[in-house]
Amino acid sequence: MKKILSYAKPYKWQAMLGPLFKLLEATFELLVPFVVAAIIDNGIATRDRSYVVWACAILAGFGLFGFIFAVAAQYFSARTATGMSAGIRRDLFKKIQSLSYKDIDKMGEATMLTRMTGDVDKLQTGVNLFLRLFLRSPFIVFGAMLCSLAYGWTPFGIFAVVIGVLAIVVYAVMLLCMPLYKKTQSKLDDVLLSTRENLSGARVLRAFCKEDSEREIFNRRNEKLNDGRKFVGGIAAITNPLTYALLNLGIIWLLWTGAIHVDGGLLSQGAVVALYNLMGQILIELIKLANLIVTVAKAAASGSRIEAVLNMQPSLQIVETEENERAKDEPFIVFDNVSARYTEGGDAALENVTFSVSRGETVGVIGGTGSGKTTLVNLIPHFYDVSEGQVRIDGVNVQNKDKQFYLRERIGVVPQKAQLFKGTIRENLLWGRADATDEELMSAAKLAQAEDVILGKGGLDAPVEQGGKNFSGGQKQRLTIARALVRNPEILILDDSSSALDYATDAALRKDVKTLKTTTFIVAQRASSVRDADKIIVLDDGKAVGIGTHDELMQTCEVYREIYFSQYKDEEGGAAV
Repeated sequence: MKKILSYAKPYKWQAMLGPLFKLLEATFELLVPFVVAAIIDNGIATRDRSYVVWACAILAGFGLFGFIFAVAAQYFSARTATGMSAGIRRDLFKKIQSLSYKDIDKMGEATMLTRMTGDVDKLQTGVNLFLRLFLRSPFIVFGAMLCSLAYGWTPFGIFAVVIGVLAIVVYAVMLLCMPLYKKTQSKLDDVLLSTRENLSGARVLRAFCKEDSEREIFNRRNEKLNDGRKFVGGIAAITNPLTYALLNLGIIWLLWTGAIHVDGGLLSQGAVVALYNLMGQILIELIKLANLIVTVAKAAASGSRIEAVLNMQPSLQIVETEENERAKDEPFIVFDNVSARYTEGGDAALENVTFSVSRGETVGVIGGTGSGKTTLVNLIPHFYDVSEGQVRIDGVNVQNKDKQFYLRERIGVVPQKAQLFKGTIRENLLWGRADATDEELMSAAKLAQAEDVILGKGGLDAPVEQGGKNFSGGQKQRLTIARALVRNPEILILDDSSSALDYATDAALRKDVKTLKTTTFIVAQRASSVRDADKIIVLDDGKAVGIGTHDELMQTCEVYREIYFSQYKDEEGGAAV
């Protein structure tokens, strides 16, 4: 938890002032029983009304100052807790952004969302409560025990025994609950995963009539979470009644002993009432302390989960490349015996792929589903690591430490899944280049065949709903292509980005992109999309089984011919099936 606690450093004064004001409030509370005892013994017993009024005024003053100190303590504690949570959320978001695709895939989106929301909220609540009670409750408990010493060793011994037994009970409950809370919180990830999958895949779910089966899966996961929480909640729930029972036994013991001492003239009636009040304060504070321990146990479990993410190191390998280590006089992009795996010891997504690309060439990448097409193009901007070999651009390994940001600034990527963000069309296109003018945005849209989409929606300031839900699949694809073209990239990667476009629009797009002075990678399922490429890479089960032009591959590559003939009626390229 060291990393989590470091977020309190900017608020160290607030973190000290909160407990300090709580101690001041607690001091006045400890003085109240003595004033009450004085009222009984010196005011009521002697029927001195002025004394009673004067003592009541003192009690009212204690209440006023206690209220002021309590508000101040709450203010400083809340500032510390909210400030810490804001800093943690900021760094969590930053950390998630720094993680590789592999890291994100491994942890899962639902888990990361839980860390950012539920876990941070629990931590904030725990910190706030801890700052207000971690000194106050023990101070009153042990302060009340010491105050009892003013009335003799016998009351002090009763207080010491009761507090000792209660401390053992609370500590035992804490030891049992903390690991259980960690297990319970992990089950929440499964519930959130089901919820997220069902919301994002609602259309598919209903199309395949899977509502009942998904409901069963959700109910099963929810029941596990419920059972876990009930079990740990049941253990935690023992604390309050057990505390009440033990303290009430202590109060009975105290009153019985006090009555004997009053009869013997060793204690006054006011003293017995004061001791009873002190024991009542202990009861209240121990209940608060028990709840504090439960809350802090939850917060500690959440803090450990948050810290696990903050301590994650991005798995992308970064290397130092000296000037004399750079490959000279080689083509613009080189794949040098490249292999890639998504998991250690897993099957290779790519295996021993070697090819080179000159500046300005158009490269088609084609193959069956799962052949490694997306993996290949994701290695160019270093979204994943190679397991063997090198990918070099301008003679420099893409893993070079000093070139990471500059590398991606030179590349325009259009992923398989077209993704738009809530805002306007203009704001989405400006992701490509923040200083682009409206003319440049519309020029890129024209090249991407998206000009009619923008005009049809009312212009660049037309709203975009979350995920681009107010656009069709083809419209989203064209806008994401336009966003990449706004950057004027040296390398353009179109990862099956025309799958929702008709043949005419796809052909017009390829024709316009061909006019650009950019090195273009076109990943496609259609042979027509890559037919005119300067170079076509044919992948099969992660291996490059053919590299060449369309005509060359028709003569030399059986896999390419199978793909081509499955889409065309005859070898001459007649009408598409």
